[in-house]
Amino acid sequence: MMGLIWFWLVAIMLAVYVLLDGFDFGVGALYPFLAKTENERRMVLRSIGPVWDGNEVWLLAGGGTLFFAFPLLYASAFSGFYLPLMIVLWLLILRGIGLELRNHIENVVCKQLLSGIFALASTLLPVFYGAALGNVLRGVPLKANGYFFLPLWTNFRVGPNPGILDSYTILAGVVALVALSLHGALWLALKTHDPVESRARAAAQNLWWVLLVLTPASLAATLWVRPQGMQNYTAFPPAFVIPAAVGAGLFGVYYFNRMARPLAAFLSSCLYLFSMLAGAAYALYPSLLPSIVNPAEDLTISRSLSGTYALHVGLVWWTLGMVLAISYFSLVYWMFRGKVRADMY
Repeated sequence: MMGLIWFWLVAIMLAVYVLLDGFDFGVGALYPFLAKTENERRMVLRSIGPVWDGNEVWLLAGGGTLFFAFPLLYASAFSGFYLPLMIVLWLLILRGIGLELRNHIENVVCKQLLSGIFALASTLLPVFYGAALGNVLRGVPLKANGYFFLPLWTNFRVGPNPGILDSYTILAGVVALVALSLHGALWLALKTHDPVESRARAAAQNLWWVLLVLTPASLAATLWVRPQGMQNYTAFPPAFVIPAAVGAGLFGVYYFNRMARPLAAFLSSCLYLFSMLAGAAYALYPSLLPSIVNPAEDLTISRSLSGTYALHVGLVWWTLGMVLAISYFSLVYWMFRGKVRADMY
């Protein structure tokens, strides 16, 4: 029972991170295209400025909870994915540098350089996060001791000797980039005034059509690389409400964006992203990291779970920590509610 609870707690925390920091990435990826003047650039950055660093707390909290609840998974994944994790770490650092320093430097060339660094890091991070999820769904070459190694790429084919980047994981990265760019466009439509708002709504509409094609394509590709992912759904048919929620979120984005209802469109995007991640987690359960060599060597919940006493005590402290975190985030988002005004600068 404790394994089931902690599995979903970790999954939910990572999903919340994607929902919150995801629109930051999307804003950064679209930043060079939607902000034409310096005043508009400052407006776009202001829309995420008060919250972007706080949103990353959920990544730290999710990683810490993963280390506490499933130490074997944490050790295996962080050793096998060492190279991409270092790349992600540097991208997070560079993104923060670009975002924070550009407003403190008057030199035009340095401003443009920092803006480019911010946009590039914000674009690459969703690709790497999506590829990471693709690796988990596809599986890795786990050894009997629970460890593995993957090069960054091999021949880009899905097979017995994959790389971190192959045709499937690249598709997952592209889906993540498009979905989070759409998420960021909807956030900008919610937080900014014209002309940025109009550009953001138009960008969201164009990205929606791309995502409409990529979503079923990614589902078909996932069933191809991991056909056993359907077993949990067929064993419990009510779970098909999850893919139904994916469709409802996707079409809600289209409808509410066309109706100029940015909050409803943004919440629909949240539903889409959350349902996609929940569906992936449900398809994996009870595996945490599948093996493409021998399914008997999968890192499962029971194999990776921490001690019973630690899990019970940790649940108490986790609950207290989440009450504080949710209270803080509710206060911050309430304080900075409403649209960003151009005359603030």
